[in-house]
Amino acid sequence: MRSGVLSAALAFLAWGLFPLYFHALNTIAPPQILASRVVFSVLFLAIVLTWRRQWGWVAALRGQPRVVGSFMASSLLLSGNWLLYIWSVNNGHVIDASLGYFINPLINVMLGYLVLKERLRPVQWLAIGIAAAGVLWLAWQAGHMPWIALMLALSFGAYGLMRKTAALGALEGLSFETMLLLPFAGAYLVWLSMHGQNGFVNAGGGTRALLVAAGPITAIPLLLFANGARRIPLSVLGLLQYIGPTIQLALGIYLFHEAFSGARLAGFAMIWSALALYAAEGLARRA
Repeated sequence: MRSGVLSAALAFLAWGLFPLYFHALNTIAPPQILASRVVFSVLFLAIVLTWRRQWGWVAALRGQPRVVGSFMASSLLLSGNWLLYIWSVNNGHVIDASLGYFINPLINVMLGYLVLKERLRPVQWLAIGIAAAGVLWLAWQAGHMPWIALMLALSFGAYGLMRKTAALGALEGLSFETMLLLPFAGAYLVWLSMHGQNGFVNAGGGTRALLVAAGPITAIPLLLFANGARRIPLSVLGLLQYIGPTIQLALGIYLFHEAFSGARLAGFAMIWSALALYAAEGLARRA
């Protein structure tokens, strides 16, 4: 339990700082950043697996089509979440992305209820209701649903659920997910090269170094998250997840100077109140 909490907390701290990394790559198109993340993550994970002599699980997958199918689904969720997040950061929507990860803890609670049959107490239902009201308020004052936030929350919540119940461990599971994405990422980068649009080839040394660093920068937090998700309840995972969006929100307001009106603050305050209520109820029950 203790190691799971530490692993998850470090993962969320790293993800909170991700806008700084992706903003530094804003000259590269989001799909190419995604493809580079996949390629360099596979290379980094292959080195780790070789160092640990941990390749035996690959042969065992041949007779487990259901496991392969589940990881195909989780890899699609992961890549979709990555792409939307990269696009959000590089198009002035860091605050919207932070909202998605504020909502995500309560998405985890709902998934725990719907899929894992975890029981929800009355205060938990109240917290979910307040958060839903906050989302509706934000939709009303903006004139549309906060789709970026909702899609990020739902995709990462579903990914977290699949990783919690996955048949493979943290390292093997992430390696397999990125391996499944590798043919598509590689083909896309080759196509870009053939048309003279490969940013890695055309960019300067600093940008190339950042793209290569996408391997460990991507893999290490995901490994920490996957390890934590397997060791702690979804409810505890949800509490820890406040770390990442809080850092992202601060970066969006104070570093990237995105608009944050009083009306928008009111919607965020409702969601924060819901999260505080949920957290307080959980802490009170453990006391």
